[in-house]
Amino acid sequence: MKVLPLLQIHSLSRFFSHLWPRIRQGVLILLVSLLCFTGLAADASAGINDDRYDGNIFVLYAGNGSLVPASVTLKQTLKQGRPTVLVFYIDDSSDCKQFATVVSRVQEFYGRAASIIPVDVDSIPVKDSYDPTEPGYYYEGVVPQTVIFDQEGKVRYNGKGQVPYEALDDVLREVFDLLPRSKSKQLKRRSYNEFNSELEE
Repeated sequence: MKVLPLLQIHSLSRFFSHLWPRIRQGVLILLVSLLCFTGLAADASAGINDDRYDGNIFVLYAGNGSLVPASVTLKQTLKQGRPTVLVFYIDDSSDCKQFATVVSRVQEFYGRAASIIPVDVDSIPVKDSYDPTEPGYYYEGVVPQTVIFDQEGKVRYNGKGQVPYEALDDVLREVFDLLPRSKSKQLKRRSYNEFNSELEE
């Protein structure tokens, strides 16, 4: 058995110490590539039209990070006598992803006067019975599901599936004693791209 001289061992050690960061980087790139090609990173390809989880649907599809987590509970808002829009959803449902923009629009027009409470159904505790101040009392096993309460805490609307904004708006107009949509001026959003938004009329 031949023993390497100390100088050669030291030279080999220096050579591998310079080479090691490149080897480590190459191994990391190889692992990431394998994950992508084998489908283990399939969540990265989730979209609005599939039932895959890809994050908070209100942030991703409605551009609204203020909805989740809700700022109040159902119990608190009913105690305050405040109209409430309760929306049951799950983050990996294409129907809920598509409905997120409707919920955001409801908040845009009614968020100062009503409580908008999205409830992830996976967060509802499993119990034999629920109190009327708990979201589980109203959940009927369908997502999305929208329940609207008036100032007295009475259910004025219980819609299942992707209901149109106009259906929710009609109920909220009644709750707030506003003119029906047919008799009121249509609200327009201001364009952020215009130099002078007053010229839009």
